[in-house]
Amino acid sequence: MPTHDIERYLNVRSAYGVSFAPDGERLSFLMDTTGVPQVWTVDGPGAWPEQRTFYDERVTFASWSPENPELVFGMDEGGNERQQLLRYNPVSGGVTDLTGTPDAKHRWGGWSNDGQRFAFTSNRRDESVFDVYVQGRGETGDAAELVREGDGWLTVGGWSPDDSKLIVSEAYSNFDQDVSVLDVGTGEMTHLTPHEGTVRFQSASWGPDGENLYLVSDRESDTLDLWRVNVDSGEFSLVAEDDEWEIEGVAVDQESRRVVYSTNVDGYTELAVGELTGRDRIDEHAVPDLPRGVAGGVSFSPDGDRFAVTLTRSSDTTNVYVVDAKTGESEQWTHAATAGIPRDTFVEPELVRFPTFDGREIPAFFSLPSTDHGDGETPVIVDIHGGPESQRRPSFNAVKQYFLANGYAVFEPNVRGSAGYGKAYGHLDDVENRMDSVADIEAGVEWLHDHPAVDPDRIVAMGGSYGGFMVLAAMTEYPDLWAAGVDIVGIANFVTFLENTGDWRRELREAEYGSLADDREFLESISPINNVERIRAPLFVLHGENDPRVPVGEAHQVVEKAGEHVPVRELIFADEGHGFTKRENRIEAYEAIVGFLDEHV
Repeated sequence: MPTHDIERYLNVRSAYGVSFAPDGERLSFLMDTTGVPQVWTVDGPGAWPEQRTFYDERVTFASWSPENPELVFGMDEGGNERQQLLRYNPVSGGVTDLTGTPDAKHRWGGWSNDGQRFAFTSNRRDESVFDVYVQGRGETGDAAELVREGDGWLTVGGWSPDDSKLIVSEAYSNFDQDVSVLDVGTGEMTHLTPHEGTVRFQSASWGPDGENLYLVSDRESDTLDLWRVNVDSGEFSLVAEDDEWEIEGVAVDQESRRVVYSTNVDGYTELAVGELTGRDRIDEHAVPDLPRGVAGGVSFSPDGDRFAVTLTRSSDTTNVYVVDAKTGESEQWTHAATAGIPRDTFVEPELVRFPTFDGREIPAFFSLPSTDHGDGETPVIVDIHGGPESQRRPSFNAVKQYFLANGYAVFEPNVRGSAGYGKAYGHLDDVENRMDSVADIEAGVEWLHDHPAVDPDRIVAMGGSYGGFMVLAAMTEYPDLWAAGVDIVGIANFVTFLENTGDWRRELREAEYGSLADDREFLESISPINNVERIRAPLFVLHGENDPRVPVGEAHQVVEKAGEHVPVRELIFADEGHGFTKRENRIEAYEAIVGFLDEHV
């Protein structure tokens, strides 16, 4: 069967980030047809979409006003993550820069219910912390009102029904947050989630009466459950729970009292829809008729009778669906193109589990190419996710499908420390246990050695960000396992990474990895750069010059040292940050990766 080159696969499109317009007849979404995500709108299921923004830089989100025919979108420059907020007028096509502070990050916090104001957090005052701002829809730049100074990583979660208060969340790590309510008029903050140790309080939404918040938390369990908390008393009440899996998010429509919440079941999303008939009671409607995959980003229609959601699955492109809240009937509103590649050639993974050194079973997605005959001839790419508090899920990945079409198997493990499997699992790799997660990679490769399809001499380690660290660590700790390694925007040295990462991220990352003040010696000991002489396989290192998370110096130092004894290639993109978003750069990067693997594997 003829195959397409990597450029064709990188022209497969995605439609996501949906928002309902105030007329209820139109949706906005992001799509990367031009090579970078831009704002598009569509007026019905399968209707021809219209492009609304035309930039060389990526658009990061778009949100319609609840009352006015206008939307706000976000955009940074060259991947530097210093997002600015801009307003788009669909009648005139005009764009207004609302924030005008390009040296600062701006994190969207939502429109007020009357559409006259919006909220955001920003590190304008101090690069290391985020403050809460409120701004009128017609105001720009310095006109934003500083409502509350923060001392950490603050985000805004939405306005109360009467527009007098805001939900404010503070993150100390990915497994530890607090939620408060901020009075916009007085600047007073009411803390709702006092706790000891690490507890997650996430996805907070206002209840219909403004007297309660609904959120997910593991305050009394290992996994996330759905809770209600009273704003005045701080009293918590359990609304829904799952004994095994995480209820990972909740959305509430205040006027219709409709609720959508999602459960992460071994990586797949299960949506529940219902109506709040009491403060702690949800009368459930029909289960949405959606393909099995990963769904999120709920946006209710103005009347609450429908909601839009983004859905992705391994064997089809990412698209927007609209669901009838009562009947569960769904319609696909976007049809992101596959660049002429037949959809039936895309492969669904098998969910497997493999034993590791301490007897645990580690979950993974394993995909075999159609060319495999079970005779031990198939090379494997071990694709390691970042985070580390992230999770590899069965979503569409064009690069993965390219490798499968060209005879590679793809193995995607969710090693200890991954999200989606509860609090205890997520903490198994903290600080001094960091290398246990690398040992899980070794156990996964041993499992692959026993698989009848796999050629044990042609196994590749590939990963991005923290996954790049895992690639380098696996190649230094277990050098004989690998035929090659591909490190994308990865950490080579935890000390230099923490010293040079964005000021706003350092404390958040030290909670996971260990602190420079207390754990420097340990961080040095596990940094791959200090064991780089053990690497035996060819290595390809790719990075963005403007990366604010993992500075490009991490790439330079590992290339310099590893290049003294193994074949090493380096590719740096001057106009990218933490990853590659521009189409021409993605084509260059993955064409280079394909060439590197063709040469060495």
